[in-house]
Amino acid sequence: METTKNYILSKEAAEKKIRRMALEVTERNFNEPQLILAGIKENGVIIANKVAAYLSEVFKGEIIVIEIRIDKKQPEFATLNPKIDFSNKTVLLIDDVANSGKVMLYALQPLLAGYPKSIQTLALVERTHKNFPVALDYIGLSYSTTQDEHINVEVEDGQVLGAWM
Repeated sequence: METTKNYILSKEAAEKKIRRMALEVTERNFNEPQLILAGIKENGVIIANKVAAYLSEVFKGEIIVIEIRIDKKQPEFATLNPKIDFSNKTVLLIDDVANSGKVMLYALQPLLAGYPKSIQTLALVERTHKNFPVALDYIGLSYSTTQDEHINVEVEDGQVLGAWM
């Protein structure tokens, strides 16, 4: 059975939203000497790299992208690649879709262990059903769904192709 993709975000709209969020990140963090972008593997890393590319046009500090590996079905253990020092640094946690907030909450564990100065959160798409207390600082698109609906962000070759239900 073939899945019908109901696109809620086109490739062009996704790019504009990622650029806008990068500008918001720059505006909020303009005095920071360094930003660490922690993308949740897979799609979160791709979005982190896209944000980093736009940040590099306007942000004057150093930009570092790292990957958080987490099993979304059993998220108790999150690992960082590469492991770096977060002490007194600003970290931006990035994922493609914020559904219940569970994955982002568990992804915070290795970040908190490094005693960062601050942690901010970014997602391309936010669903309005939160089961865990995770608030997003930067949101590309907030979309109301039923509990049974699922949002997918489609990526290919490092590009965001859109989001669909």
